[in-house]
Amino acid sequence: MSVLKITSRFTGKGSNTDFTLTLPYEQRQKSRLRAQLDNGQDVGILLNHGQRLHHGDLLQAENGNIIKIRAASEAVSTVTASTPLLRMRACYHLGNRHVPLQISEDSISYLQDSVLDDMIINLGLSVTHENALFEPEQGAYGHSHE
Repeated sequence: MSVLKITSRFTGKGSNTDFTLTLPYEQRQKSRLRAQLDNGQDVGILLNHGQRLHHGDLLQAENGNIIKIRAASEAVSTVTASTPLLRMRACYHLGNRHVPLQISEDSISYLQDSVLDDMIINLGLSVTHENALFEPEQGAYGHSHE
């Protein structure tokens, strides 16, 4: 079976997709990678440098097929706190270590790391482990280098 080459984002109208591609966070950060579609077909992704993939993004293969990106379920640590101030302290300390964070109204998540878990617990917050989609904040500048 040949490798399906993907070189651009889908910019057309509609939401019909031909295939799906499930990737963990680390692989969604790469603009060039080799992977397998969810149906097992090999693909080569060759996007402009700096382009990151997000859950729900649509890509277009050179043959016209549309591929929908899905975030893989990953081992994450989910942090909860009794007060907003404790959550802000956790964000400060994790951000100071440049840890990618998924922030919601009542929790913070990051890829599981026992050292970070211990730090957060020592700050007085609760940590639970779960498998979940991980789609962290894009950062202050929120753009790719296209």
